[in-house]
Amino acid sequence: MDVAIAGATGFVGRALTAHLLERGHNVIALGRSASSLSTEARTIDVDVGDEVAITTALAGAEVAYYLVHSMAAGGEFRAADLRLATTFGRAAAEAGLRRIVYVGALGDAPDSTHLASRQEVGSALGAGGTTVVELRAAMVFGSGSISFEMLRYLTERLPAMVCPRWVRTRIQPIALTDLLDYLEQSLKVDAGIYEVGGADVTTYRELIAEYARGRGLRPRYILDIPWLTPHLSSYWVDLVTPVDRSVSHALIESLVSEVVVTNPAPTRRAFSVTPMGVESALTAALSDQADELTRSLFDRRNGLVDGVYSVVVDLAVPPGVAGAAARDLQDIGGTLGWYGAAVGWAGRLLLGRLVGERLRRRKPEVLEPGALVDWWRVARTAPGELVLRAVGWFSGDAWLGFRVTEGSLRQVAAFRPRGIPGFLYWKLLWPVHDLAFARMARHRIRRAIRSAPVEQNGDAPNPRTN
Repeated sequence: MDVAIAGATGFVGRALTAHLLERGHNVIALGRSASSLSTEARTIDVDVGDEVAITTALAGAEVAYYLVHSMAAGGEFRAADLRLATTFGRAAAEAGLRRIVYVGALGDAPDSTHLASRQEVGSALGAGGTTVVELRAAMVFGSGSISFEMLRYLTERLPAMVCPRWVRTRIQPIALTDLLDYLEQSLKVDAGIYEVGGADVTTYRELIAEYARGRGLRPRYILDIPWLTPHLSSYWVDLVTPVDRSVSHALIESLVSEVVVTNPAPTRRAFSVTPMGVESALTAALSDQADELTRSLFDRRNGLVDGVYSVVVDLAVPPGVAGAAARDLQDIGGTLGWYGAAVGWAGRLLLGRLVGERLRRRKPEVLEPGALVDWWRVARTAPGELVLRAVGWFSGDAWLGFRVTEGSLRQVAAFRPRGIPGFLYWKLLWPVHDLAFARMARHRIRRAIRSAPVEQNGDAPNPRTN
């Protein structure tokens, strides 16, 4: 089917684009920066608020997914969302779309501005005359979801926390993979409002405990303070998490409202999805993020994104040296000399021993996916590429990747900390990491130059950190 996705650059939008492409649909990805997406979909940079432009962009599509919100706009987001939805609804009718599929919010007559706004948007989309399938959901379990990232940072960084009464509010979260199945099946179900949720009804307090268990962290201690209001707790969240404040404040304001499925019968009749429970959804979210890191490691940028720190180093490769640099990637294992900064790596291994790690050097007979090499497992290998994933690190999950092309070397290190030890490990060693990874990249070039039969003029190039 020919489908358009408005908000394709967002958390759900990116995942839905890939999901529908895999299932053979023709996708038009719409957004202000849609062309920045790394996708096979047709991309169109467009402002959803521009009725003429969005009508043109929707031409040829049969169905449009509406995954847009304006919470980052601050206190005026409710009016902005209503205006954008009304504009999109008129454009959809003008373009002749069969239907709009929209992800709204659960909640029975909610007092929350955020939840009420999400339900108003559903009505506004249909006011132009196009039929609407509205899926009402609560928290979506997946890396990149603001609600999930708040849960991640609070649980990872705080062994004990003082919380308001909303930690006992009932919630029915849904796994991203289940939501994607609901969204795809929404192409064919009857128009209407459907409540979707996971298999478990839980509370925010229980979610924190479940996340800690899933990550192998010590139990988190929570003290309820009845007079701690959502407004006050939002400032506390600001101190602990790097989540966008405009968005997090709107979400926290809604946490006093129960968001659970109250009328499951229409959804069960219309859809063939069997949603998973909280434990499985959490495992899937973390596993999916790890798989995505392996696939897209070389597309990462410096800094912290969705709980993962990255250091990217780019180097120019002298003419005639790229082949030697690519071949040298296959020589990894068995000696610290391959990495450069051997003394630093020896210190890292010693530090690991002090906290119970048993990392050792080893060289596989064949460097292939799944092979163990030193303290890594080969995650992916291709001509001129090598992606490694750490094995047995106490501090968290780590990836190290090298990509050699004619004229350039890209080296990416990524680290997903586990609890406070992982957070402190990265923060305290951050200056060391920057120096060590830059030196490692230069070492790759020097080794390649020594083994390549070419003349070199001048010194080795300096790294450029993105």
